[in-house]
Amino acid sequence: MIDGRNLWELVEARAAATPDAVMLIDQEGTEVTFAEYRDRAERAAAGFHDLGIREGDVVSWQLPTWPETIVLVAALARIGASQNPMLHIYREREVGFVTAQVKPKLLVVPGVWRDFDYEAMARSIAADQPGLGVLVADHVLPQGDPSVLPPAPVGPEDPADLPVRFYYYTSGTTADPKGAQHTDMTIDAAARGMCDQLEVTEADRIGCVFPFTHIAGAVYVASALRYGCTMIVVEAFDAETTPPLLAKHGVTLAGAGTPFHMAYLAYQRAHADDGPLFPEARAYIGGGAPKPPQLHHDIKNEMGGVGIVSGYGMTEAPIVTMASVRAADEELANTEGEPVAGVDMRLVKLDGSVAGPGEEGEIRLKAPMLMRGYTDPVLDKAAFDENGYFKTGDLGRFTDAGNLMITGRVKDIIIRNMENISAKEVEDLLFSHPAVADAAVIGLPDDKTGERVCAVVVPQDAASPPSLSDLLDWTVEKGLAKQKTPEQLEIVDVLPRNPTGKVLKFELRDRFGA
Repeated sequence: MIDGRNLWELVEARAAATPDAVMLIDQEGTEVTFAEYRDRAERAAAGFHDLGIREGDVVSWQLPTWPETIVLVAALARIGASQNPMLHIYREREVGFVTAQVKPKLLVVPGVWRDFDYEAMARSIAADQPGLGVLVADHVLPQGDPSVLPPAPVGPEDPADLPVRFYYYTSGTTADPKGAQHTDMTIDAAARGMCDQLEVTEADRIGCVFPFTHIAGAVYVASALRYGCTMIVVEAFDAETTPPLLAKHGVTLAGAGTPFHMAYLAYQRAHADDGPLFPEARAYIGGGAPKPPQLHHDIKNEMGGVGIVSGYGMTEAPIVTMASVRAADEELANTEGEPVAGVDMRLVKLDGSVAGPGEEGEIRLKAPMLMRGYTDPVLDKAAFDENGYFKTGDLGRFTDAGNLMITGRVKDIIIRNMENISAKEVEDLLFSHPAVADAAVIGLPDDKTGERVCAVVVPQDAASPPSLSDLLDWTVEKGLAKQKTPEQLEIVDVLPRNPTGKVLKFELRDRFGA
């Protein structure tokens, strides 16, 4: 592992330490070494400098997962500019809202990608925001002479003195997106927490299969720079073409969450005669969405390695817990690991008291990877408690071994006949049913009980879906209290998910609430 006090110092230190090692491989097989990454970033930095970008300026960008996008991150770090990555699903309302809030000097977009005209959208937004420039960057970044660049920003001794360099926005499914302000070292702290638990080395090859504009994209860059591992990047995940691509390039850490793991398992089962899909895989990195315990066992038994090794975090504080590759099966299946170095985590019950051993409570934390606050400071008052702990809105409890078990969301508790029901508890049991491929549980208004439990299920076989009585019998047989069992069943082809894999339950409530 190498050291650095900001992102650019990591770029230079890694290029000096292992210049010829491969940093990234894309889906076309193009390889970029760490030395090439540094050199490309400097030329692009000079190009942006020629466009008038200076230290402290904000650059918003909405690019696919291309090698040039990963170079862009380092190029802006070389200048000392702040960057605002935005998910590719954002359209004019969200992009316009975000840019109006962070006030970038430049908005970088592709032209037309996946049948959407990003350039037209960007120019429409810029027309209403004086001073906002638009740069169309289709696999090409501006180029310049690095000799014109001023000295690179120097990282301070105390990470607390670092300026905000990243503005990451939540997906904004039911309201305006919320911008989390991060520094180079809040991102780096998440990378260190993850990689230490995974025991990452220069020999590892990590699958980067999610949209790079998610905060995990920058975390993976910091991981590659600190630990010297290789990123295998794909422009857009495809359940049929991505698994063999990762296999071809010898993936050792396959990620990056429940929907991806389910796709790998489905591909393995469809090609069982070909042998192990990922013969070199040590572990399957999890996070971003709840993990059914049965999925861990299936992955380990059918695909090898230690199974799913997952962590817990969010845009505001990525990877605050992480499982260890040396953990026991039951811990890997049922928990998100222990708090990583520097994390101060407490569980607070709904009545405001601190939860005791084994008790459920809202997860609250202080951490080196915690954001510096929201871009809109008005939001901070509700986000932090009176003791300065960030309120995650997630419910959990600690196991005897000190690992965090996620039990649900504060807002995802179903209250039936005045009794609280955890949607996740029911979901985990449904997922273990042999006829169920995927499942979500939601609470729907009910005149008699307040709310009723509705199971939304994707069947393994569309021609032979499970019945409501099948699922009721299964959950009761597995020990679920009868008052928690589903009262309504809806069969769907696929569950709606955001780019990180979280089920969009508000869509399901809107669809089936009537």
